[in-house]
Amino acid sequence: MADRVTAGPVESPASIREAVCVNTRKIFDSCRDKDCVDDLRVYPTETSQTYIENALSIRPKSAQLLSVDVSVEPVSFNRGYYTVDCTYFYSVTGETFPAGETVTGLCVFDKRVMLFGSVGSVRTFTSDGTAGDEAADLPIAVVSAVDPICLHCRLSDAETVVPTELEHRSIPEHIRSVFSERLIFADTPRRWFATIGQFSIIRLERDTQLVVPAYDYCMPEKECPGTITDDPCTLFSRIHFPVEEFFPPDSISESDDYRSLK
Repeated sequence: MADRVTAGPVESPASIREAVCVNTRKIFDSCRDKDCVDDLRVYPTETSQTYIENALSIRPKSAQLLSVDVSVEPVSFNRGYYTVDCTYFYSVTGETFPAGETVTGLCVFDKRVMLFGSVGSVRTFTSDGTAGDEAADLPIAVVSAVDPICLHCRLSDAETVVPTELEHRSIPEHIRSVFSERLIFADTPRRWFATIGQFSIIRLERDTQLVVPAYDYCMPEKECPGTITDDPCTLFSRIHFPVEEFFPPDSISESDDYRSLK
């Protein structure tokens, strides 16, 4: 077994000066997902609902991820594992046919995953007055997600909607305030449903102390551009001409455009 590395100066040909103890979050487990969520109920704004009542269909235009509520609970039958419950809130925009009116609304997607988060039972107190609570032994769940793709929209009459689709949701106030009008959550004669494509990464982290190699102090190499004595034209002259904005590229790699079809 290799010798344990301790903090302090290091004799190394790789230009490592010393081993440094740092406090950081260690990722214990993570997963990535590509969710295609069929027929999410869209709760439209008041004006949008009036357009929906007279529309034959809705063409999808865009979707925006507003927020994700995340909670963590231990799995009782599997020590060290936790369920991560995620609630995604989306703003969806479509266009009615045949009138061509823009409609917007809110839809909600629930997702649950199980990940390993290790165990711990410490409470941390700091000089700034913060203190760990009774749930301090839970790992921290982090959700990284890009804006979704609105793949499809459809309208349905009330009599054709199954009962599970009529569930009313408890929507946080900060989500409601995003929309300029009141959202319609009541049962309506016609309802809007959307299919959403979502890419996300979910991980469980814990605060921990690690020994990492230090190469040198992090000293910036470039000078700070602009001073209070510079006039606006001098500052503007330092900006490179944006050639790529005037001449579209001949192709886009997959890493540049995740929305492209394979």
